[in-house]
Amino acid sequence: MADPKPIILVDGSSYLYRAFHALPPLTTSGGKPTGAVRGVAAMLRKMIKDYDPEYMAVVFDAKGKTFRDELFEQYKANRPPMPDELREQVRPLHDLIRAMGLPLIIEEGVEADDVIGTFARQFSAEQKAVLISTGDKDMAQLVNDHVTLINTMNDALYDIEGVKKKFGIGPELIIDFLALMGDKVDNIPGVPGVGEKTALALLTGLGSLQNIYDNLDKVAELEFRGAKSMGKKLEEHREQAFLSYELATIKVDCELHEGLDELKLQSPDSEQLARYYRDLEFKGWLSELLEGQDPAAGGEAAEVALEEEAGIDRSGYETVLTEDALDAWLDKLKQAELFAFDTETTSLNYMDAALVGVSVATAAGEAAYIPFGHDYAGAPEQLDEKTVLEKLKPLLEDDGLKKVGQNLKYDMSVLANAGITLRGVQFDTMLESYVLDSVATRHDMDSLALKYLGHKTVSFEEIAGKGAKQLTFNQVGLEEAGEYAAEDADVTLRLHQTLWPRLQEIDGLKSVFEDIEMPLLPVLSRIERNGTYVDADMLRKQSQSLAKRMMELQEQAYEVAGQEFNLGSPKQLGEILYEKLEIPVIKKTPKGAPSTAEAVLQELAMDGHELPEVIMQYRGVSKLKNTYTDKLPELINRRTGRVHTSYHQAVAATGRLSSSDPNLQNIPVRSEEGRKIRLAFSAPPSDKNGPRKIVACDYSQIELRIMAHLSGDKGLLHAFEHNLDIHRATAAEVWGKELDDVSDNERRNAKAINFGLIYGMSAFGLARQLGIPRGEAQEYIDRYFEKYPGVKRYMENTRADAAENGYVETLFGRRLYLPEINSRNGQRRQAAERTAINAPMQGSAADIIKRAMVQVDTWLTDSDFDALMIMQVHDELVFEVAESQVDALVKEVKQRMEAAADLKVPLIVDAGIGDNWEEAH
Repeated sequence: MADPKPIILVDGSSYLYRAFHALPPLTTSGGKPTGAVRGVAAMLRKMIKDYDPEYMAVVFDAKGKTFRDELFEQYKANRPPMPDELREQVRPLHDLIRAMGLPLIIEEGVEADDVIGTFARQFSAEQKAVLISTGDKDMAQLVNDHVTLINTMNDALYDIEGVKKKFGIGPELIIDFLALMGDKVDNIPGVPGVGEKTALALLTGLGSLQNIYDNLDKVAELEFRGAKSMGKKLEEHREQAFLSYELATIKVDCELHEGLDELKLQSPDSEQLARYYRDLEFKGWLSELLEGQDPAAGGEAAEVALEEEAGIDRSGYETVLTEDALDAWLDKLKQAELFAFDTETTSLNYMDAALVGVSVATAAGEAAYIPFGHDYAGAPEQLDEKTVLEKLKPLLEDDGLKKVGQNLKYDMSVLANAGITLRGVQFDTMLESYVLDSVATRHDMDSLALKYLGHKTVSFEEIAGKGAKQLTFNQVGLEEAGEYAAEDADVTLRLHQTLWPRLQEIDGLKSVFEDIEMPLLPVLSRIERNGTYVDADMLRKQSQSLAKRMMELQEQAYEVAGQEFNLGSPKQLGEILYEKLEIPVIKKTPKGAPSTAEAVLQELAMDGHELPEVIMQYRGVSKLKNTYTDKLPELINRRTGRVHTSYHQAVAATGRLSSSDPNLQNIPVRSEEGRKIRLAFSAPPSDKNGPRKIVACDYSQIELRIMAHLSGDKGLLHAFEHNLDIHRATAAEVWGKELDDVSDNERRNAKAINFGLIYGMSAFGLARQLGIPRGEAQEYIDRYFEKYPGVKRYMENTRADAAENGYVETLFGRRLYLPEINSRNGQRRQAAERTAINAPMQGSAADIIKRAMVQVDTWLTDSDFDALMIMQVHDELVFEVAESQVDALVKEVKQRMEAAADLKVPLIVDAGIGDNWEEAH
């Protein structure tokens, strides 16, 4: 646009609905919906950033009827009432817009379109540039030499030429176009049988709506399908067409209470913005605001917000460069009841990281950084690493000196590589936050500081840069490094002081933290450092085999499709499936394209379509190759010759551990190719102590046993107490048969019911899984609940308790909060109810194996067994042990794992032994 600062008019009502339906259903940790607020606010922030406007207004529809409702009673009658989840977001959005300093306009009895139209006509008459931000095609009628549209969802700009290119007609014919076609959204009737192509043919052939009706006899001469009979149809619906014209016409002469002066942007209220961002849990925006980088707020105001909101004074931080200063801090640490501790290193990989320095804090605002590894040109002289570590080692290894840290497992592993065993670890703020509420926030320090302290920490990227040119910590200037590192320790201590009192208030959570999560921390550190031997040569051969299989599947896909295409391209695959093969579209992407997602392909394959089945196989083999057989050899540590995964205690909402680099939890076991990968996880070659074996100890059906315990159902209790095959016993009960008469297919169906109900599966889901009619699946479920009434009672009670409390608990008191459990949106509420049923079982299973790991590790550490705990995957612990000690190890481990919980039914552990994980499993 010629004017670099146009007057911007935003169609708030249009974007409110579009953001609500287009974006994922975001909620705060307390269950407050925020997706529409975030979507509209993001668009407004972008407009401010891109245009730096002087005049801007956000216009919303007023409540109640308008003149169009009087013209046509059915106007917008097809629109459903505003969803409750959206209605809840209107007030917060209006408040946020006002805090941003943006004029918000709602004219009683006038639609937003008409307010915008009136402003646009008024300002363009004064030859002022106007930019209308909307996703509504009706607004194209307002475009002229001074008025341009922008669709902020895709940044498409429409001036006069843009409208012609988009619609095939100029702005002057848009109303006529809408009058002929109608509009289903607003229930503008139009002329029946006139679609987009016909409307364009009529308008380009004869001109405006009035011209068309003045020349109905010429309609038959136009070249479009149905032209000969269209004149009669138009005549029949003449009145409706002109009514539609009136309904589609945006009023440009409304009496408004605001003029240009009222559209001038005001100074944003940074204090209010910070409050709203925190309440809505827009942490990234809060971070930007506190940094002075929020486009909705000026830098000066943001600095005030930073001072008021953060409240952390860094003036008490010290960078320790002399031995006297180090000794003084060591005395402080010895006298402190508790001190925060953190390491600074060269890498996030705990096996490769070299220490650069350590930071400590003894009280809020009293923190120090002790550097010894900054080696950039011109770096100030620092203490010698050996001197620092020798002096720190007694304190760090002293059980009597209590420490707190953030993700201390990492620091523990790094220090272990340097010959220091970190002891006296009393608290970990990451775990305090996770146990307090696993779904409230991410549990990294920056997120926790924003959420609980209202403080924006100095980010690593601020001092080290981004991307390929990012510095490692040893290359960071000492002045910047000192403040960054000292702040880490200071914030950690402050977080503990905030989180620990909250945890202490709830006995169950305090117990989970003290008795399960904290004792597990050093265990996981040891398992990670133990690592597991992986046969790289075997994996390379598997990669070659998988590559060959991919080629075979590719050729098979070409044959079924009747042409070559890119199997990795959703667009090309969609064209083959839905256009060439004419397979029915069962689901579309948010942008309206036919979906080729895994779940869709699976459903199509179940319906007997061959190509989706081939594509799924191809994707599965490709994932195995790219994720495991190609990547695992690259993850072998050069120093140890082993793969060292990272276990994450504070990711999975239910308490389960997850892992990365590599992700051990996701190695497929259902396909033959997937199981072969486990062959490569093997016992290392024999050493001076002789051959070694892999032992896998796996809880048998632990979640079903927990279900039996929680529900107290007599049928389930009897089956487990008598060590019956639970799935065969279920089949016998459900189908009224003797155990020996149950067929393998009936057992398989019963297994699907057992595990399906644990995960809250519906009759629809069970029907799909078993490939049976929905009615038959419902009969299975009804029969199951008839035979196991305790299970049904447990599920009903759990749903009710979750709705009342907002959370469910494991056997050991761990809580999983369910923000959506009382949602008015049925789908979200039902998903939360399914989670409520499953979480106590999955969470209790997680707690049990964690307790077992602590017990087994304690025994292994105290014994002289030549054995290592090397992996934890799902309900399984994996060991590497001297062949001569296999039987003794199995006995000791089974005993401890089976005693990890006292249930109404016995816990059973199955042990397998082999030269590799696949054989042992």
